[in-house]
Amino acid sequence: MTMNAFFDSFKNHFLISMPHLNDPHFEHTVIYLCEHNSEGAMGIIVNRPANVDFTELADHLGLTIYAPLLRSEPIYNGGPVEAERGFILHTADKSWERTLRVTDEISLSASLEALEDIAQGQGPEAFRITLGCAGWDAGQLESEIANNDWLVCEADLDVLFHTPSDMQFTAATRVLGIDMARLSPDIGHG
Repeated sequence: MTMNAFFDSFKNHFLISMPHLNDPHFEHTVIYLCEHNSEGAMGIIVNRPANVDFTELADHLGLTIYAPLLRSEPIYNGGPVEAERGFILHTADKSWERTLRVTDEISLSASLEALEDIAQGQGPEAFRITLGCAGWDAGQLESEIANNDWLVCEADLDVLFHTPSDMQFTAATRVLGIDMARLSPDIGHG
């Protein structure tokens, strides 16, 4: 039997940073895990708006926004890996050539065509546009979880797409029934 037979994937889960995590990229973040296997993990920070909105991104890419409500749609800092690359985390009702189907309900795309459709008001029902992603090498995420750097819980679509970014951290912890203000960074260490 191989080691992979015992691998427990956290794909389609939230990683919620613990209070003692002192990495400025991940402090007070909620990450949606798009991929997690024995070779590593990849996710998108969903609760950290960037200082840019969809209008600025569209102007930069030469896109015309046909849906006025999208002009002020925030763009998010998805993580420190490939920070100049755009990712669209979205409901699976739409897909393009470069779309990774994460679950039956959630997909991840990284194509100009996806952004064009969103600008034309023909995008998916719900989405988050990010710059960058978060990544872990083989065993790295498991080690961080064992070190109590992250809480892990199943992803919640309402928290992911319909909760304001400044409320997602608290909403994600409520999925677990936890009050983060009461947590000690020393949990599990005696």
